[in-house]
Order: sequence, then structure tokens, then C-alpha cells
Amino acid sequence: MRIHSIEAIPLEIPLKKNFGGSTYTVLTRCTVITRMRTDGGLVSEVYNGDNREHGREIVRLIHEELAPRVKSMSIFEGERLWEGVFALTHASRDRKTLLEAIACVDCALWDLAGKALGKSVCALLGGSRSRLPIISIGGYYMDGKTLADIGREMEAYRQVGMAGCKFKVGGLTPDEDAKRVEAARSAAGPDFILAVDANRGWSVEDAVRFAHLVEPLDIRWFEEPCHWHDDAAMMAHVRQATRIPITAGQSEITSHGVRRLVEAGAVDLVNFDASEGGGVTEWRRAAALCRVAGVEMAHHEEPQIAQHLLAAVEHGTYVECFADPERDPVWQAMWANRPAIKDGTMEVAQDPGFGLILDEGMVRRYRVD
Repeated sequence: MRIHSIEAIPLEIPLKKNFGGSTYTVLTRCTVITRMRTDGGLVSEVYNGDNREHGREIVRLIHEELAPRVKSMSIFEGERLWEGVFALTHASRDRKTLLEAIACVDCALWDLAGKALGKSVCALLGGSRSRLPIISIGGYYMDGKTLADIGREMEAYRQVGMAGCKFKVGGLTPDEDAKRVEAARSAAGPDFILAVDANRGWSVEDAVRFAHLVEPLDIRWFEEPCHWHDDAAMMAHVRQATRIPITAGQSEITSHGVRRLVEAGAVDLVNFDASEGGGVTEWRRAAALCRVAGVEMAHHEEPQIAQHLLAAVEHGTYVECFADPERDPVWQAMWANRPAIKDGTMEVAQDPGFGLILDEGMVRRYRVD
């Protein structure tokens, strides 16, 4: 069964307010849908990416550079296909965007392989778990937001079935953000998973101070605590100074970058993102090296992909989503057959491939090609 053609579709959905963290803003929900067709009539249905205002460039790369190289290849030649398109990164260029385009093609290929064999991607990877705990990303900075508002936000996540929240920090002083986290813990209760994410917002000194302030609050992990420029070494310092587990990896674009974090002793968990780093094929490599090193695997956002990957490995942790209806219209409406959320867990789709059905009306409305 061979690849006949690829259609990539960029989507941009305007949001009503800024859902930004300490170092970035999010005003649009963007993603890229990839429909790869085989000569036997199978069609993939998968989407990748969140804050991708460069989606049109990703689509151009898929249509003009990747599709001609993979056309007529077997859908079961995934490793050979991946190495062939990865070779394009050796030239001087924007490698990050190219790896995002490669991720779209790679995920579409895994979707087709699953559909051809009648197996989910989780099953193709050897996994068997049928449910995973799920947490919402939240705690965003908003003008006028009070500690009481934070409490109501945590309660809202509980009501929609979330097991916990990954809470934004790093945009204020350590003391101010610690008060926000304390309000979240107080409202959520002791059985609610609470992680914090600084998005590379602090120096080592500020990250350590914050960690010491929130250690009594039973924090599951402290994500990307330090500035980008020397993050592995800086996170290693923070990790040595606190008992809170340290998480990073979403900013890496290859398994080699993940290895750098592991070898530096910088992380207890890795949240490498398949949609940022070349797809399922490269995520699997990152997960394997983390397994050997005794490092747990998370996944940055992308629940439609992450559910299959995390359920397939023994050291997989939580699926992440955006439970706030205004943050992610794709999660709320475009993913038409999204599995049920119950008692803090999400069903892992058992249908072939990624098992996605998308609302075609939303696709037509928000496509920007």
C-alpha cells in the first residue's frame, strides 16, 4: 500500500482573550490537518500543533518539499521515510518549522498504518492501557484575575472531570506566584494533581526560591523553570535544590535534545512533543532513552496524539488538555468523537490509527489556505 498524495490544511481560530504564559501570548488556536491518501483509497485524518501562526508555511513545506519525496513509498516504510525527510534539516534553514512539517507527515503515516492493519496507534506501539489520567493546562494570567477566581477555576476543572491542573507561573515574582499556587491548592484540595509551569521564565535563584515556597503544597512537577539560554545546566541546579520533580522537553525538536537534558541531570520527567519534534517516530526514540535513564514521560498538550503514545509506554504519565472552553475550540468541538472523560481519566481511542473524526463544518469555516 503506497502513498498517493497529501493534502495539508492550515486552521486558525481566533480566541476571545489572550491565553499566554510568562514568556508568550496565545490569541489564536492554530493547527494543521494532514490527509494522506494511499493508492488503495485509505485517507489519514490527523491534526498537529497548537500555537502555530506559521501553519501556512508548514503546509507549503508539506506540499512542496515533503510530499514529492514520500510519494509512492510504502506506508510501512516509516523509518526509511523519516530518515529521508530528516536529511533536509542538514542544510542551513528553519529546522524547527521543518520538524513540525515532518511531524504532520509522520503522524499521518502512523494513522494510515493503523487503519491498514485495523489497530490503534497505541496498539501498534505495543501498548495496552485503555485509560489515562488527564489534567488541564490553566492558571493563566488575566487582567483583574483574583485569588478567588483561581479557586473557581480549579473547581471548574474538577467539574468537567479533570484529575488536576498544570498551572502557569514564572510571570510574576516567586512570592507572588507562590500565593497564586497556594490559592489553587487550597481550592482544589489535597487529592487534585497540581503541577506548575514557568515556561522558562526565571533565573536559577528565583526558580529555587519559588520551589522552596511551594514545596509544602505537594507539587507534582516544576516545568521549564529557567531561562532558555543555558536551561539544562540551570535546571540541574534547581533540581538539586528542591524535592519537586523537574520537567522539560517541550522546547526540544529531536530526541538528541532530550538526551542532552537527561545527560545533564536536569529532568525527572520529559514532556517531548511529537508535533514539535518530528512525529511518533522520533517521540518513540525519546521515550526509549528516558525509559533506560529512569525518567518519566509526559507529553506537551496534543491529547489526540499523546493519549496513544503515553498509553503505549510503562513510564507514561498524564494527558494534557485545555478544559477552558474559550482556550481550545478544537478540543471542545472540532474533535467530533473525542473519548469520554470520567473520574479524572480519559479513554484511549481504540479505533484504527489515531481514531479521529473531525467536524468538517469547522474545518471549512476556519481553514486559511
